[in-house]
Amino acid sequence: MLDLLREYLIAGDVNTPRESNLGNARRFAEGDPAYQFGLWPLRPWTYEEVAALMAERVGIDPDLSRTTGPDTIDPELTVKALERMRERLAHAAAGRERVLVATGHPAGVLEIHLAIAAALRAAGCTLLMPAPGVRFTLLDGYRDERPSLQIRYLGGVATCSDGGGLRHSHTAGGIQTMLTALATAGQAPPDLVVADHGFAGGAAAAGLDVVGFADSNDPALFVGEAEGRVAVTVPLDDNVQPHLYAPVVDSLLAGWAATTAGRR
Repeated sequence: MLDLLREYLIAGDVNTPRESNLGNARRFAEGDPAYQFGLWPLRPWTYEEVAALMAERVGIDPDLSRTTGPDTIDPELTVKALERMRERLAHAAAGRERVLVATGHPAGVLEIHLAIAAALRAAGCTLLMPAPGVRFTLLDGYRDERPSLQIRYLGGVATCSDGGGLRHSHTAGGIQTMLTALATAGQAPPDLVVADHGFAGGAAAAGLDVVGFADSNDPALFVGEAEGRVAVTVPLDDNVQPHLYAPVVDSLLAGWAATTAGRR
């Protein structure tokens, strides 16, 4: 597993550059909403604190004097986080929980979310799909000519769409719209949210049980985990070729998916 993570650049010497890691850590500390993912920290975090946390939980170089060049994600930290996420998914499958699966990075980790959604559905879980096609206002702080995006589901996984394609987004507007739709319909919130970016951050801000994925230049969910608001954040490069996430999927589904599906 460790060798495959390194070979596929999911962890180890990844393509996310040092400049992006440190720059986004600084933007998060400065309160830039584009890097909060809808999950504002419970207290102010300094740039140095954020960078130190990313070194501890992701494995980036802790030397702040090195500001350029490549950077790393510790594959052992990735594997440990995957083990913790697998335990939570197995618990959801065993209890046939109501689960919401979503991604703000459809060009990469959507492949993982699709596999998780299919396995949970096969195990008897209810995949929630509130507010399909509903448009929502962007909340991620980016300057963009798009006034809004649309919630669109693929294989039970929520994504952001501009109508003609799927969009990368940090916004929490989607998950907020989805949770409002559930409440309006008189339905309870999900037992578990499996997500990334603003979908995960917004769900954690709403007090839900969240497991998710984040790159080395996305500190919000790692801060949320450190503050006890995100159950598991898996560090990985979130934009390698989708088929290369196969070992991540195999790790997450090992044991429980085949066993629970076989009981049906």
